[in-house]
Amino acid sequence: MKFIIVAGGTGGHIFPALSLIEKIMENKKNEVLYIGTTDRMESEIVPSKGIPYKGIKVHGIKKNIIKDFKNIFDILSSIKECKKIISEFKPDAVVGFGGYVTFPVILAAHKLKVPVFLHEQNVIPGKTNKILSKFSKKIFTSFKESDKYFKSNKVIYSGNPCLQRAKNIKKHDKTELGFDKNKKLILIVMGSEGSTAMNEILLDYLRGFNESDKEILFITGKRQYNDLNNNLKVPSSIKLIPFYNDLPGLLKSADLIISRAGASTISEIIGTSIPSILIPSPYVANNHQYYNALSLNEMGISIMIEQKDFTKELLKDTVSKILDDKEFNKSLKEKLEFMEKPNPSTIMYNEIIKNK
Repeated sequence: MKFIIVAGGTGGHIFPALSLIEKIMENKKNEVLYIGTTDRMESEIVPSKGIPYKGIKVHGIKKNIIKDFKNIFDILSSIKECKKIISEFKPDAVVGFGGYVTFPVILAAHKLKVPVFLHEQNVIPGKTNKILSKFSKKIFTSFKESDKYFKSNKVIYSGNPCLQRAKNIKKHDKTELGFDKNKKLILIVMGSEGSTAMNEILLDYLRGFNESDKEILFITGKRQYNDLNNNLKVPSSIKLIPFYNDLPGLLKSADLIISRAGASTISEIIGTSIPSILIPSPYVANNHQYYNALSLNEMGISIMIEQKDFTKELLKDTVSKILDDKEFNKSLKEKLEFMEKPNPSTIMYNEIIKNK
């Protein structure tokens, strides 16, 4: 079979798409073409993995009359370009994972009568997926709560493909990064680009960190690394790095993650059964990170702290509750271990083949 995969803009869209591609390519007879933008994350990440890639020039609507006029022109132009790409590649199915780059690809596929499938990573669907859902044969969701936003006969609860990859990935040895195997490891990750808004409080927490039985790895994001690394004096038990190539493998070697609540991160937390403190970003569309984090918080498998309430004192107390309160830690881990963990990539792949 031939598949076109489209996703763009953020890791939350891109990494689930890559996880499905891994499943697709288990069958060596299958072929995949990835369509993304020419100038965002996917244009570097996807080709670096040896996946055939086509970049199209398209931008989201900005509510600026002058810019939007040009963006609408780019969208119309890219639909025509996508029709050409699809006609030449002749896919059996097109699978979209969200982001505005998905719009012209899915629309072109629909016009050419190629079966279309969508995956929604967040509890509350993105604007693009809501619009495109009427063209799709099936819509896969990461959360059961998302069903109400789509026509029920189209929805399949699959989970997020990143979950299956995280569940099956080999554990990374934290001692290779210089950490003590006998100490508890805390990971701090504020998204692929880091978070300027969170750094001031996080830095105060790190400067005062003096836990003899714990160590911290702060994955700052590439944009934040130089500034933080040059201006932060911290104990030797804390290390800063800009990026880690395979976070799920490291999660299996850690004891706690402090993170935003993006869809990929949520699925990796579930897949690796790691306790977490989630601070949802208030700057994302539909406040979807809040609802992602709330879902885990209500299941009792994570603690959510809203950014407006976030202080170094609250963070310190919450870390202590999770790592030092043995009964609470045991309860949290048991809930994580025994919760439902589907195989999303397998579910999606089998349903696409069945419904193409």
